[in-house]
Amino acid sequence: MEFKDYYKILSVDKNATQEEIKRAYRKLAMKYHPDRNTGDKSAEEKFKEITEANEVLSDPEKRKKYDTLGANWKQYEHAGHGFDDFFTQFGGAQSGGGRTYNFSGNLGDLFGNLGGFSDFFESFFGSRGRRQQGGFTTHDFTQQSDSGIDLEADLNITLEEAFSGGERIINVDGKKVKIKINPGTKDGQKLRLRGLGRSKTSSSQRGDLYLNIHILQHPFYEIKDSSLYYNLDIDLYTAVLGGKEYIKTLDGKTISINIPEGADSGSILRLKNLGMQKESGRGDLFVRINVTVPKNLSEEEKQLFGKLQSLRKD
Repeated sequence: MEFKDYYKILSVDKNATQEEIKRAYRKLAMKYHPDRNTGDKSAEEKFKEITEANEVLSDPEKRKKYDTLGANWKQYEHAGHGFDDFFTQFGGAQSGGGRTYNFSGNLGDLFGNLGGFSDFFESFFGSRGRRQQGGFTTHDFTQQSDSGIDLEADLNITLEEAFSGGERIINVDGKKVKIKINPGTKDGQKLRLRGLGRSKTSSSQRGDLYLNIHILQHPFYEIKDSSLYYNLDIDLYTAVLGGKEYIKTLDGKTISINIPEGADSGSILRLKNLGMQKESGRGDLFVRINVTVPKNLSEEEKQLFGKLQSLRKD
């Protein structure tokens, strides 16, 4: 199995900061996102690849593991140590009454309908004691109730699912359970599923399963409370003269944005009631303007800019 150089995939240095990784991912995700490359299988594969790289490098724990083994991961596994030792080194399963983490889950859920992570990713991060639980990672609570053992799980959802709502089917010990995701679901929200934990004995009552909701990073949108933020690139000419730009909302609609004359880079346009659902209506959508400067100008274009410069000085 071929080693994947996630730094090379995102075109960042190995010492890149989290902010640099975030910017690199966003730039590439905007370029290769399936919404902008309908029917282009190569763009779809590229998008999955950069999303996988971002999943690792944007997570300090995963990045540390990846950096520790790097291209030598196969040799480490074949040397007789295995990934059990590796995960234990970084705070994996513990014995003697401590909290027990079971790294598991169907990682394909992270991509919705786009397919899952590569075999390399799953071999590197998910080969230890996996129990398929339909897209979430479970671990035991340290506290136990008299009626059973409560379980806690992390369920990743897309920002589109948090925005519009939806349903997920998860598999708990061979039992299919339908999870309803309400519009406006927040990151860190906890759902309680009664009777889906573990029992102390074969005949005792089962505890509960608690789902911790985590909203995955989106290539175009950011979420803050009930507000959404969108980074919009416009060219210099539109910034100077004004005009219209079009963006796709999280529910799949295309809306037009009026760019005023003389728009500054970094300025923010507020669109009311286009954010996330909240108790009283909806939040707002904030569009950040990013003015892109033209590159590789021809001699004629340079002369025209020079003439414009002289006119402004006069």
